[in-house]
Amino acid sequence: MSEPAPRVVELSSPFARFAGRLLVGLGHEVVLVEPPEGDETRREQGGDAFVHWHAGKRSVTVDLAAPDGTAQLRRLLRGADILLDGTEHGAEAAAEGLDQLVHVRVTPFGLVGPRSDWQGTDLVVAALGGMLAQVGDPDGPPLRLPENQAEQLAGVNAAIAALLGLRARRRGPGQLIDVSAQACVAAALEAGALAYLHEDRVPPRPGSVHPLVPHGLFRAADGHLGGGLGGSPRMWDALLDWLREEKADADLAEPRWQDPVERKKHQEHVFKVVQDFVGTRPKAEFARQAQARKLPWAAVDLPHELPDNPQLAARDFFTRVTTPEGERTDLGFPFAFPEGRRRTELVAPGPGDDQGLLDDPPPAARTEPELEPAPASVPVPEPAADEPVRPALDGVRVLDLTWVLAGPYCTKILADHGAEVIKVESAGRPDPTRFAPFMHLSRDPHTDPNTNGYFNEVNRNKQSIALDTRTEEGIAVLRDLIAQCDVIVENFSSTVMTKLGLGYESLCTINPDIVYVSMSGMGHTGPRNGWVSYADTVSASSGLTGLTGWGPDEVVGVIYGHGDIVAGLQAALATIAALEHRADTGRGQHIDLSQLEAIAAHMGTSLLRGTEVGPAGNTHPEWSPQGVYRSLGADRWLAVSVRDDTEWTALCEIIGRPELATDERTRTAEARRRESALVDGALGTWARTMSADAAAELLQARGIPAGAVQDGRELVEHDPQLRARGFYVSKEHPVAGAFLHEGVPITLTRTPGGIREPAPVLGADTDAVLRDVAGLTPERVQQLRADGVLR
Repeated sequence: MSEPAPRVVELSSPFARFAGRLLVGLGHEVVLVEPPEGDETRREQGGDAFVHWHAGKRSVTVDLAAPDGTAQLRRLLRGADILLDGTEHGAEAAAEGLDQLVHVRVTPFGLVGPRSDWQGTDLVVAALGGMLAQVGDPDGPPLRLPENQAEQLAGVNAAIAALLGLRARRRGPGQLIDVSAQACVAAALEAGALAYLHEDRVPPRPGSVHPLVPHGLFRAADGHLGGGLGGSPRMWDALLDWLREEKADADLAEPRWQDPVERKKHQEHVFKVVQDFVGTRPKAEFARQAQARKLPWAAVDLPHELPDNPQLAARDFFTRVTTPEGERTDLGFPFAFPEGRRRTELVAPGPGDDQGLLDDPPPAARTEPELEPAPASVPVPEPAADEPVRPALDGVRVLDLTWVLAGPYCTKILADHGAEVIKVESAGRPDPTRFAPFMHLSRDPHTDPNTNGYFNEVNRNKQSIALDTRTEEGIAVLRDLIAQCDVIVENFSSTVMTKLGLGYESLCTINPDIVYVSMSGMGHTGPRNGWVSYADTVSASSGLTGLTGWGPDEVVGVIYGHGDIVAGLQAALATIAALEHRADTGRGQHIDLSQLEAIAAHMGTSLLRGTEVGPAGNTHPEWSPQGVYRSLGADRWLAVSVRDDTEWTALCEIIGRPELATDERTRTAEARRRESALVDGALGTWARTMSADAAAELLQARGIPAGAVQDGRELVEHDPQLRARGFYVSKEHPVAGAFLHEGVPITLTRTPGGIREPAPVLGADTDAVLRDVAGLTPERVQQLRADGVLR
């Protein structure tokens, strides 16, 4: 019999609301606590913000400033499993003594550290977290990713934190969990800080060209395309054949261009030839023709075009939201859950529609959480009194068949929180982040597969077995491992596992309650399930690329692997949710995660707002000023958000222009938007004479959100908040030596995760895993090695 759905009480904020939305998608009962005047999102963007963030939740109104406000909230919390707390000062008083409660605090900079009381907005957290430094043209200002991506990274991490808390609660009481939005961003930069950690360099902003792989943004006859040369010799050959057929190959047929290093060295010339070819063709037609040749290209679509995407439509991605004004179509959830069911019908509640919840007696199942062991399929033994507290996922075994970034990022999160992750790889199926020269981040020669900082970052805490899965014997060994694992994660294209004889039905015959997470670009079903996808092409299809720019004719695009990281986070959330579902029901499931759906679910209110949505640079639709201003020093910038007229008055005093606070041209936010040249000029003139850090300190002292735009060097060497939180962690790698790793942005106070071990040397754990997990005899292992299966 299934347990009742967990109840979540949400004290909302911009950094917490996405977590509540994701938990709605998982089937949790989410109760939004609103002030008497209603949540602020009811007045944001004409109410579209409330529809998107809070549809599907229940609503109670509580005046927390009133004498009985805390008592009312406490009554509600007695019947809750999770408190999702985005408030500035926290609700510890209401939660005190409620041992069953998983209390997730989500704040801009975390609960400890010298900047824990700093004010943060999406722009400011993106600046201080390192995101802004890697978007935009190298000779222009840093550029914000649209639709509040820093806030949304905090939200998905907070949802993961909530489920980790529930998982840990199966062994003991609830706990406080500290989620720092800045740390969530700093942990999601792909190579942003790794280039400094492993090569002593800070890459410039890449503009529209990926800094590592030969991909970028190209103009089409009617818009833009995301794509490039691909990541394999086959893709280069297929693109070159196409250019030859169209007599557009210029000099690219010359033998020199067969060398990927030569192509990378002279990439500007190669891209120009490709641009000349692409530029005469409509974006959708070119993408279809490219995909027919198995080339990774995609049209850059805007959010209002997403309902026309046949893949999203076929997979029933969108939600229908009932509001007092009628039915609306909104973006859906990142994956179908549970067991392939997807929530597609939601209702936007009115203020206090569920006020009776404040008077309901707390369910016994929630006041005294289940502390008995889970079903036999998920053994969760009780620790001895003198045994150290274990991480939340201790006891979970994951078979990791992933490579590059999206999949390894998922399994990195699972490993960081205690899962035993066994990475299957081989010299015959090399992970490009071990071997590819253009992705090799290291001070050493780019030939050793064990010294790549890119690989070593996302594969810490894992084991490695060298197993050639292209052989019949290799698949047999893989089946033996599957029988002993709780979870399988893979990010192959959609047909690979079936061709290996390891589709979900086959997996269930090996291990009936297996949790299988697939992470293909488009998903395993739908008319485009066979499309070849990279992070940049998925971002192009999702609407994210099309909104990243200064205006319709100044699209810059998302060049680094933000889409991969989002997919990895959502896959980790799905995995933990599936483990919880299995603990309650005894059933595993297949999570068919589409990376396109994962990033499309991060597009906020953009679909609800329709055709009016376009690239808007660093501005905010309601606040003014908000922007990034050049400050003292080479390529130094200050991010500032002014949220109301009180903050504007304080800013005017700080910059020595107090008269602007009462000037009719600049007295209100609407007026300041009209007079943006005057406002930005005044603020920019002041910022240019100050160091960004000093300017931010002055503004933050008056409660104005501000922060320096930090690159990888500044994050690692100078950020006092990340240093105080111990974010960068040193571990000694057996080949690469000691180096700093990006830390864990979720701090569970009772069952913390962490970086226990560096990434494994290729095949270092083969014998031990095959003996201890698969149960193979030494003679069998020796024979497999002699046959070349273990390499």
